Amino acid sequence: MREPRFWHGAPSLKSSLLKPLAVLYGAIAARRMQRNGLDAGVPVICVGNYHVGGAGKTPTVLALAKLLRDLGEAPVVLSRGYGGKLHGPVRVDPERHAAADVGDEPLMLAATLPVVVSRQRADGVPLARSLGASVILMDDGFQNPAVTKDASLIVIDGDRGLGNGQVFPAGPLRAPLRPQIARTDALIIVGNGTAADAVAAGIVAQGKQVLRARLAPNEASIAALRGKRVLAFAGIGDPARFFGTLQASGVELVRQRAFTDHHAFSKAEIDGLIAEANRDALTLVTTEKDLARLQVRGGLPDWAKEIVPFAVTLEFEDPVALRKFVSGRLFKVREKKIHTSSSRA
Repeated sequence: MREPRFWHGAPSLKSSLLKPLAVLYGAIAARRMQRNGLDAGVPVICVGNYHVGGAGKTPTVLALAKLLRDLGEAPVVLSRGYGGKLHGPVRVDPERHAAADVGDEPLMLAATLPVVVSRQRADGVPLARSLGASVILMDDGFQNPAVTKDASLIVIDGDRGLGNGQVFPAGPLRAPLRPQIARTDALIIVGNGTAADAVAAGIVAQGKQVLRARLAPNEASIAALRGKRVLAFAGIGDPARFFGTLQASGVELVRQRAFTDHHAFSKAEIDGLIAEANRDALTLVTTEKDLARLQVRGGLPDWAKEIVPFAVTLEFEDPVALRKFVSGRLFKVREKKIHTSSSRA
């Protein structure tokens, strides 16, 4: 879906008219978050958002997976598989699955990580454990109580923040902010903007961790576009951030095309973009997530191979603080499970 403009503007008549629905939706969501979930038997780290739309969850999952591996862990990603038709539980296989089967984010993550897709997240836990998971890394699902979370890390964009701060449909929040903050263990602010500072202050006031990070372009991606004029397109939560990253990286962005989040591109749309780029001697560029959505089983179709992916990674200002947080949380969780098992014995 494309986010309504009034979600990210000043208080408006539209948001006021939708407030009664937002109050009802928020009350249900807040009550649902309090339910008890399944104990996965291994630590569960959730990467989520307070709001609908994108803020950088996928790069965060990849960064955490790398850290966990550096700590000697075997992370397995558990995802609902948004946008995919398979209910699962199923292990994502890029050689057999397309984004239409399992969703674009799981398909992208599966290039480097074991990923389990399960519409009912609790049903995916046994499969994740059978794959040798020492830690389950939950992609989204912060507001979903089906699986008990041992650490919840919330990603927020430093420039966009939480928009008008209203609950859906009056605004972008998935639940009232207060109960969400209460269940947050760490806040990750992506970018140098100040729109998330008030939320960060609330997290700090509760003695929780605030970490800052930035999306860093892959050097190979920058080199591939050096000296070229670019037509960029994206169907992600915040296409403007992608276009801004290109420009900040010194890429000559001549034209841009924004689509709705998780947009299912047709061959005709891609053919049109390629024709436009060829006509004006432009290089066609998109995000890795958008490119994953174009993949057929085993790779890109011939008609999409002219498109250049622009890769980014999430870099933390204080990686030592992140490592300390994650390793400390894992130690506490395991110590607690050992103590519980001893008490039962």
